[in-house]
Amino acid sequence: MGSELIIIPIIFGAIFGVFYLYFSTRNKERLALIEKGADASIFVKGRTQTAPIWKVLILNLALLLMGIGIGIFLATALYNNTNLGEEVYPATIFLTAGASLFIGFNMTKNLDKE
Repeated sequence: MGSELIIIPIIFGAIFGVFYLYFSTRNKERLALIEKGADASIFVKGRTQTAPIWKVLILNLALLLMGIGIGIFLATALYNNTNLGEEVYPATIFLTAGASLFIGFNMTKNLDKE
């Protein structure tokens, strides 16, 4: 019982530590560049050509949910028409969900080009 209570703070502490190190290191790096007289435009370089994050999230979430739905549909069809057993459900769902995320990745690249 005690080990379960210890694991959760350790996980949250590790996540906090990673984010803290990332942001504090980035801040120190930016301060050092500013002290040396670097232009502040280098901090936003490359962000002007990308699609908004909400478009990417909605696109990938929609494709993931459609892929899961198609996976359930195909798994039900395979289960009822073959003798593969119930092991066909997770395999088909993960296969179609992964394919839909791959399609979403390619569509996101096309969004960035526009």
